[in-house]
Formats: sequence, structure tokens, C-alpha cells
Amino acid sequence: MKCCGRLVIAAVLLLPPVSNAADWPGYEKLTREQVIAALAKAPASAPADFYARNLSRLDLSGLDFKGANLAAAVLNGANLTSANLSRCNLTVSFAEGASLAGADLRGAMMFSMQLQGANLKGANLSGARLIGDLRRANLEQAVLTKMDCAADMKNQSMGLMRAVLKSANLERAILRDADLSRVDLEFASLRDADLTNASLRGAALGGADLSGATIAGADFSAADLASTRLFAPIGLESAKNLDKAQNIERLLRE
Repeated sequence: MKCCGRLVIAAVLLLPPVSNAADWPGYEKLTREQVIAALAKAPASAPADFYARNLSRLDLSGLDFKGANLAAAVLNGANLTSANLSRCNLTVSFAEGASLAGADLRGAMMFSMQLQGANLKGANLSGARLIGDLRRANLEQAVLTKMDCAADMKNQSMGLMRAVLKSANLERAILRDADLSRVDLEFASLRDADLTNASLRGAALGGADLSGATIAGADFSAADLASTRLFAPIGLESAKNLDKAQNIERLLRE
């Protein structure tokens, strides 16, 4: 898989959203039964391999993927509600419009993952490495403790690779100790979210709503707070470097 490298990542990012199996030449389309069979026969020492498989629109709810390789897999529109995807490799995979509500994604590798419009309500992404497109995704009440969303500063030749959570729903999400450095959170809703000790260094928060959020110890160095709603009853005074945030003069406080 390492041979794919930057070229594969760049190529995948340029692909348009598609939904039909015929639009994914070279991606073997599997059935739910085939997925279950592959998981059942995979030994603990060698997790199931679904690299570049097309699992779009399948009902995979509640399945235990046991750290499977899902790199470059197509999961668009799939039902992964309450599935166990902990420690899975989801690098350059597609899950646009997929349901991952209540899914276990702890420690998952989600580098360059496409999750536009996905439902991750109540999902657990603690300790996951996430760089991808989550525009309009639903992460309400999701657990994102110690999640690493920091921009990948090693791939600058490909442009800034970062998590995009523009217009995402993160209401009541738990982001304690999460690294959100340089993340795009423009127009996202973080109402009543827990951002205790989170790093928001250089994050784009223009138009975001942090009303009621807990920001004790959160670092806002160089964050763009243009037209941001920031009424934080807990932690406003102990937040780090709010005075060093950009556009702070336009900060709206209720």
C-alpha cells in the first residue's frame, strides 16, 4: 500500500463524487454476505483486506471489522451504524453520505478520507488520525477525545492537507485534548461542545458557533475568529492566546 504514496492520495482527492458501481472501474463490488465471510475467515494476525473494494450502499451495521484494511475502499451511502472500525485503515477511502452513527472508530487511520454529509452522531473517534473532507457531516455528541486532526505539514507540495469540517454539526461533541490545528471549522456548530485543552492554533473558525462551549485551556493562537459566536460560560478566562487570535475585534459574544 505504501507504493501508492502521494500520487494515489492526490488522484483520489481529485475524483468527483460518484455513487454507482459502474463508476468505479477496478473496484470489486462486494455483497454484505461476502463482507461477513471475509471477516469471519480472517485470522487475528492478519485482519481482513478490503483494499479498493466497493462496499457502497451495503448494510454493514453492527459488523466487527477487527482492524481491517479499508484503504481506498468505497463506502458511499453504506450503513455502518454501530460498526466496530477501531484501528481500521481507512486511508483515502470514501464514505460520503454514509451512516456511522454510534460507530467505534477509536485509533482509526482516516487520512485523506471523504466523509461529506456522513452521519457520525455519537461515534467514538478517540485517538483517531483524521485528515479529510467532512463538510456538512453530523458529529453531534461524537467523542473526539485526543483525536489528531492537525494539518499535515509534511505534504505542502500537494497543498495544505487538513481536516475540513465546514458547516459540520459538532454540537455537544467531546473534543478534550484534540488537536484541531489549522482545521477548517468555518460555519460549523460547536454549541455546548467540550473543547477543554484542545488546540485550535491557526484554525479557521469564521462564522462558527461556539455558544455554550467549554474552552478551558483551549489554545486559540492565530485562529481566525471572524464573526464567531463565542459565549463560553466555562473557560473563557483560562483559554490560551485568545488575544493572539485573528479578527478578534469582530468576535461576537452574546
